[in-house]
Amino acid sequence: MTKRTAPRRRVWREATVRAGMVVPALVLYVGLLVVPVGYAVYYSFTDYNGFPNQVPEFIGWDNYKRVFQSSDITDSMVVTGTVALAGAVLVNLAALGLALLLQQTNRFNTFGRVVMFYPHVLSALVVGFLWQAMLGPQGVVNTMMDKVGHSSLPFLSNPTWALWSMIFVIAWSLFGVQLVLYLAGLQTIPADLIEAARIDGAGRWQTFRAVTWPALAPTVTVAIITSGISLLKTYDVVVSLTGGGPAGSTQTLAYSILAVSFPGRKIGLASAEAVVLIIAAAVLAFTVLALRRRAEEGAESIG
Repeated sequence: MTKRTAPRRRVWREATVRAGMVVPALVLYVGLLVVPVGYAVYYSFTDYNGFPNQVPEFIGWDNYKRVFQSSDITDSMVVTGTVALAGAVLVNLAALGLALLLQQTNRFNTFGRVVMFYPHVLSALVVGFLWQAMLGPQGVVNTMMDKVGHSSLPFLSNPTWALWSMIFVIAWSLFGVQLVLYLAGLQTIPADLIEAARIDGAGRWQTFRAVTWPALAPTVTVAIITSGISLLKTYDVVVSLTGGGPAGSTQTLAYSILAVSFPGRKIGLASAEAVVLIIAAAVLAFTVLALRRRAEEGAESIG
């Protein structure tokens, strides 16, 4: 072996190792994400009904026109937007508040973290059935209210009540992950900064606003994006809690795709709805990132 071939072999060996680490992940990414999304985009421009012997016929933008002209689908978009917006606010406010209370390490806080994270361990279907048993017309809550002489509440039978009950249940099921994110973000804040703010006479709110909140900006961005995307694709809880009712008041776009369009052999229409949902998730992510970048630029210009 010459002196020149040894470095070359070393370079090739390192390149092979790197490729061995990257290629499997790349194959999985392409196979599980890029290819399905590509098929969804393709089928969204056809009248394909899912039968193997049918050749998909190109129909242009007709499926997208149906998406935005169908009152049922547009109503499901409104419901999805309401769930995503209200749910994201509720989840992140509650998770951040409890993270501030549980950031100190002791036995009580450790137990509290485990309890708060537990809902995320449960299947979303199980969560829906659990709360349906509690909030249904003959559920635990209404039964207890009847026993104490109060009239029952239409948690799942009234359209408005059902929508907000569903938002609460979904937020409850997503709460644990966001709590862990905020706890991790709080641990990255140097204790010296907090101590310096307190020495300067800053109260708890002033310390939070001037030190904690700016340091948590990356965590807040990740938490909003992850919770928002999870809320946009809400399906399991809808199936087990309300079934899209009453009168379609809790029917999300994901439910419309998986429980209405696909079973009805409307593959082209369902694919168009899925593409719209993907675009909505992308717009949400880029909007949050753009707002954070603008806030950082504004803070730098002030500084």
